[in-house]
Formats: sequence, structure tokens, C-alpha cells
Amino acid sequence: MVLWVFGYGSLVWNPGFDFDERIIGFIKDYKRVFDVACIDHRGTPENPARTLNLEAEKGAVCWGAAFCVSGGAEKEAEAMKYLERRECEYDRKISVSFYKEGDCVIPALTGVLVFVSTPDRNINKYYLGPAPLDQMARQIATAKGPCGNNREYLFSLERALFEIGHEDDYVIQLANEVRKVLAGLKEKKSRMSGPHLLVKFNFGSVYLPALREATVADSR
Repeated sequence: MVLWVFGYGSLVWNPGFDFDERIIGFIKDYKRVFDVACIDHRGTPENPARTLNLEAEKGAVCWGAAFCVSGGAEKEAEAMKYLERRECEYDRKISVSFYKEGDCVIPALTGVLVFVSTPDRNINKYYLGPAPLDQMARQIATAKGPCGNNREYLFSLERALFEIGHEDDYVIQLANEVRKVLAGLKEKKSRMSGPHLLVKFNFGSVYLPALREATVADSR
């Protein structure tokens, strides 16, 4: 029995489990969105990080990596145990067809597993929902948790997609907006803690009256 898992986020650059094969490719009719809360890795309950999810959209393409786990039920079970613990914010597993570059008609793989999060706040506490780009950028720029900050996640994704040769315009746009926020925060901090000014006081000439000659008494 063989397990195939599609990674569209941190799995692309940091799978973290024992796999036998990695293939670069894409799935159809889904796009990346940053609408899942992370409260224990790169964020906190008070200031959650924004991490990836997949949103259905006809005609969309999402590039990533498919990982194969073969070698028996025990190895597959170990991989699934790890993934379910790591992807705890994702309450659903869906099965998709996976395509390789150069053939967008016939899938290279079918029945590939993907972790996704239900887009409904009423039944999914991790679903944040959409937000304006500038608002998401401020949240990603400032959120941090035990495993690092939120912006590292976004910048690592941007770099990973560049390295596999399939950048995502949405990811680039959001990353650039986060950089603007960080630059603004740095400038604000610099103004608040700017250089201390040396203030010189000029009192001019000061008139001191002449002192009377003191009479010294000999105590002997």
C-alpha cells in the first residue's frame, strides 16, 4: 500500500516525515488562501498567526509537492500520526488528482491526500476567514509563537515556490505587503528611539561681587 500526500504550504520545504519520493506538480481547481489560525506554533491565542488553506475555485491551479510513503502499513501509520499532529488545525482530508508539468490533462497520480480546514467559523475554531490584504499583512508581520514568527512562514513559502520554479502571485503580493509593514514599524521605532540631542546652555557673563578679605583668627 502506498500513501501520497500533497503539500502546498510548509510541507513543500519542510516535510518532517520519512518519505520515499517527492514530485513537483499541481492540483486543479484550488487556490491558496491565508485564512487558518495557528495558535501554538507561529502564533498565540491572543495574536494568532495566519497560515495556509485551500479554497475551491474553478480553473485555479495550485503548485506544490507530492510525497510518497511506501514500505508497509507501519511506515504509513507513522507518517499519518506525525501529519495529523502537525496539521491539527486542519479538520478535513480530501482526495485529489495530481498533475505533473507538461501534462495538464492526464493526472500523474490520483487519490492524493490533502489536509484542508473547513471554512466555517461555526464548526471550525481555527477558521479566520478572509481579510483585506493590508490587515492580513499587519497580522502576519507581528504574530509570533514558540516555533517562530508568522512572517518567516510566509517568506519561506515564497522562497520555496521560487525554488521549485512556480511562484504564486498572491503569495508574492502578500509578502511584499508584509515587508512594507515591517519597514514602517522599523522606521517608527527608529523615530521613537532616535539620537539624543546634546543641549548646550549659554548663560553669558555672570557678575560676582568682590569678596571681603577674611580675617583669620589664631586659635592658639
